[in-house]
Amino acid sequence: MKMKDLTEEELENFSYDDLAYMILKEEGHKMKIHDLFTRICELLNLNEKAFEDKIADFFQLLSTEKRFVMLEDGYWDLKENHSQKVIIDEDEDEDVFIENNEEEEEEEQEDIFDDNANDDDDIMEDDLKDLAVIDPDDEDSDNLE
Repeated sequence: MKMKDLTEEELENFSYDDLAYMILKEEGHKMKIHDLFTRICELLNLNEKAFEDKIADFFQLLSTEKRFVMLEDGYWDLKENHSQKVIIDEDEDEDVFIENNEEEEEEEQEDIFDDNANDDDDIMEDDLKDLAVIDPDDEDSDNLE
C-alpha cells in the first residue's frame, strides 16, 4: 500500500511511528528527523505550530521504538535495513574466562561468612577481656572496681 493512495482520513488513523515506518520504507533511504517529521506533518496537514509542539515527542517515540535506528549525523532509518556485525575476539574471551575462574577460586578460599570458622570466637574473647560483669545488687554500692 502506497502512502499517496491513502486518504487523509486513513492517514489520520496511523500513529506517527507507523507513518515514519511507511515513509522510510517507501523512500528506501535514511532521513533526518526534521525531514521525516515534516513529511508526516504534510501528510496530516499539520501547521508549523503543531510541528514545533510535537517534534520532541516524535523524537522520543523513534528513540523508544525498536523498528528504528539512529545513525550518525542525526539520520534515522529502519533497523531492518542495517545488520549488526558481531566480532568475537577469541583471545579476549579466553582472558575473561580465565579471570572469572581466578575470581571464583579467590572467593572459595576467602569465605568470610563461614559458620564453622573459629576466628570469630577468638576475636570475641579478645573484645570481652576488658569488660566487667556487674551484679544488679552491687550496682548501688560505691565499691566498684
